[in-house]
Amino acid sequence: MREIKLLADERCAEALSDLLMDAGALSATIEDADADRPDEQPLYGEPGLEPETCAWPRSVVSLLVDETFDLDTSLALAVKALGCNPPEVLGANEVENADWVRITQAQFQPVRVSDRLWIVPTWHELPNENAVNIRLDPGVAFGTGSHPTTHLCLGWIDENIRPTDDLLDYGCGTGILAIAAKRLGAKSVTGTDIDPQAVEAARENAVHNDAEADFRLPADMPEGQYDVVVANILSNPLKLLAPALLGRVKKGGALVLSGVLARQAEEVIEVYRQTDPAVKLSVWKEEDGWVCIAGRRE
Repeated sequence: MREIKLLADERCAEALSDLLMDAGALSATIEDADADRPDEQPLYGEPGLEPETCAWPRSVVSLLVDETFDLDTSLALAVKALGCNPPEVLGANEVENADWVRITQAQFQPVRVSDRLWIVPTWHELPNENAVNIRLDPGVAFGTGSHPTTHLCLGWIDENIRPTDDLLDYGCGTGILAIAAKRLGAKSVTGTDIDPQAVEAARENAVHNDAEADFRLPADMPEGQYDVVVANILSNPLKLLAPALLGRVKKGGALVLSGVLARQAEEVIEVYRQTDPAVKLSVWKEEDGWVCIAGRRE
C-alpha cells in the first residue's frame, strides 16, 4: 500500500477526497497544512454550529491506496469534474502491511469508573471479575467510557443511581449510560437518539450485557417523566433542548448534563435556570476541562 499526500485548498479538498475515494482510494483524511504553525486556524463545530466547510485554507489530503490505484488519471478526472486547480502532490511513500485490527484494538483499554464499575472491550480480559463489567466496543456510535464527558456521567450514575429510579438517556449513542444504570440496579432505563444506527447499536449492546433497556428514536418516545434524565451531548444542543429535557424530570428527580467545557458551564446553567428555576443545577465534577452538571427538581 501507498500513502499519497496532496495539497489542496478549502474550496475543493472535501469534494476531491470524495471523488478519489470513488476512484478507488482506500481512505482519505484532511488535515491542516499549517497545523502547529502561526497560520494554523481552528476548525470545529457542534450541532447547530457546524463549520460550513470541513477543510482549511491549505489542506493536506492523505490518501491510502493499493498498487492498482492510478493517481494521475484519477486526479485529472476529479479536477475536471470539480473545475478546480490541480492539487500539488507533496509526496508518496510505501506503507507496510500491518494488523490494523490489532493496532486499533490496542488503543482501547478497559476503563475504570470505580472499584465496582468497569467498561471493558470484548477482546480484553476482565480486570476485576467481581465488578460490574460493561462489555462495549468502539463502533458507529459515541460512548466507550474513555472520554471525560462519558466518564463523568458514569461516575454520577455509579454514585447516585437508586433501585427505584427510572432513567432516561437522551442522546444515548452506544447506550452505555442506560446500560450501566440498569446493571447498577436502576428500576428501568430508556434511551433515545436521533441516529438510527446509534439506536440499533444501543439495542445490541444491551443484549450483549444482559441489560433490559428500551432504546427508541425520538418520534417513538412515549410521554412521561423520569427520576433521572441524563444527556451527554454538547453545550449548544443542550441549551436548545432545555425545555424538552426539563419537561422529562419528575418532582424530586435529577437532571445530569455533560458534553460541556468548564468555560461553558455557567452559561448552560443559566439557560436552564431561566427555563425552569425549580431545577437547581451546579457543576458536580470536572475532568480534563470538561464538566458534569447535575441537580434536582424541588
